[in-house]
Amino acid sequence: MLRKKNITLNNKKATGKEKLAEEDVICIYFSDETYEKLSGSGKREALSGEYEKIRQLTERKAYEIMPVLWEDENMVFFNKPVNLLSQKARKEDISANELFLAYLMNQGELSKERFETFKPSVCNRLDRNTSGILACGKTMKGLQELSAAFKDRSLEKYYICLVAGNVVQSMRGSGYLLKDEWKNQVTVSEKELPDSSRIETAYEPLEHFGNFTLLRVHLITGKSHQIRAHLAHLGFPIVGDGKYGNREVNRQVKEKYGVTSQLLHAAELRFPDGKTIFAPNPQIFDTIKGVYVK
Repeated sequence: MLRKKNITLNNKKATGKEKLAEEDVICIYFSDETYEKLSGSGKREALSGEYEKIRQLTERKAYEIMPVLWEDENMVFFNKPVNLLSQKARKEDISANELFLAYLMNQGELSKERFETFKPSVCNRLDRNTSGILACGKTMKGLQELSAAFKDRSLEKYYICLVAGNVVQSMRGSGYLLKDEWKNQVTVSEKELPDSSRIETAYEPLEHFGNFTLLRVHLITGKSHQIRAHLAHLGFPIVGDGKYGNREVNRQVKEKYGVTSQLLHAAELRFPDGKTIFAPNPQIFDTIKGVYVK
């Protein structure tokens, strides 16, 4: 392709031996036949179907269930409600990721041509029944910056949760988490086990009402189900948690308040430069508190 001048550098013939500099422009010219072969018609048809699905979500304004918390040209942060996957598990799922794409389409930031070459994406995962801050990269720069920040833990993550029991003082707990992939469930132990990962979590009691404690949790390491399993291990299960919680407590709050999911909320993301994203607590926290605090 270089020999046939199908690849040019700054509108001139290229040899392939040039050392590139910033702002150099490389153009590659394909015949229709070559482009079809390289892109794959099946892949393009699948992308076209996926794009149409996003377009329909845009028309229904389905993304409005995720309020925008903060946004710039490279990233956007939403407040994800409970009962919504962060990313789809099956082809037919509608997840926060699809709603994010629908939001971008509504904003005029996602064309069909762009969709075929680059897909913006959610950068962190929250359990289906955990609400709160969902970080999304709109551009490659945004995706790279967010992914790096989550990976090197320079982003500080804080959660609010309601637990059964009376937590009387702040604490910083550590342990080892072992995940059963088949059951999608984890166990926490004080001693290191084969294939286990070390975890660390800090807790600060904010309020007490009834036999409940409202906690602010600093997620220092970020492992699957870490907060839920670690609190249960310490004897303070999250209210409404069907997997790690107290069955009797869950039954009571379901009957009295209609609680059907764990009361765990990703409330705050703090960047190294001090910028902080906040997500207001779901109404159910105040509803339960209002019964005990007059």
